[in-house]
Amino acid sequence: MFTGIVGGVARITSVQDRDGIRSFVLDFPDGFCEGLAIGASVSVDGTCLTVTHIHSPTRAAFDVVLQSLVVTTLGRYAVGDLVNVERAARDGAEIGGHPLSGHVDFSAVIETINEAGGNKSLRIAIPETFRRYVFAKGYIAVNGASLTVSECDKRQGWFEVWLIPETRRVTTLDGKQVGDSLNIEIERGTQVVVDTVRDTVRESLGKLQPLLEALLQEKGLTLDELIELPEGRISRLP
Repeated sequence: MFTGIVGGVARITSVQDRDGIRSFVLDFPDGFCEGLAIGASVSVDGTCLTVTHIHSPTRAAFDVVLQSLVVTTLGRYAVGDLVNVERAARDGAEIGGHPLSGHVDFSAVIETINEAGGNKSLRIAIPETFRRYVFAKGYIAVNGASLTVSECDKRQGWFEVWLIPETRRVTTLDGKQVGDSLNIEIERGTQVVVDTVRDTVRESLGKLQPLLEALLQEKGLTLDELIELPEGRISRLP
């Protein structure tokens, strides 16, 4: 498990492909690898990877399987690229962000970037399949960094996060540009609640579901959107 508090920025020093597996060698900040052993887990841009070889006190290797290369941005990285890294959380450690598994759900493109003083906001696209799990004020992990969703538009398919000066300083996010892809992990607790509510509602409706869906279609809504409407909105449906 990880906490979403990035422990530093590492540089990729080697990339090798063999039999559908990509091996990375990362050069870490001083002190990051203290106590690191083969078999340990490290979050690399939000993706949980296992240490396969330790080259030096600041350098270690990892293997990435094809599925991870497809789902995440790791398949696009080259020597010299910088990545966010975090050691696995230890028992009793303070969770400054929110619990993360290191299992990336999807990669998403930055649509717009806005700056205000020392703050920067990123508007990030959401695939339709995952829009139901993203809420304003909720948690989300972006390239392994635990962030709070500031705004969200499910119909247009985007969410926004703000980067405070500290986040800009300790992660790679400040250097990202419009069009860049980021690894996203949704908050698991939210996913469980949303899926449970949706399944319960559908089971309760039974044979009435097609009728309700037809009525909602006349209003320009879907059943999923009705389930997600904030309290008090139903009476003001269009």
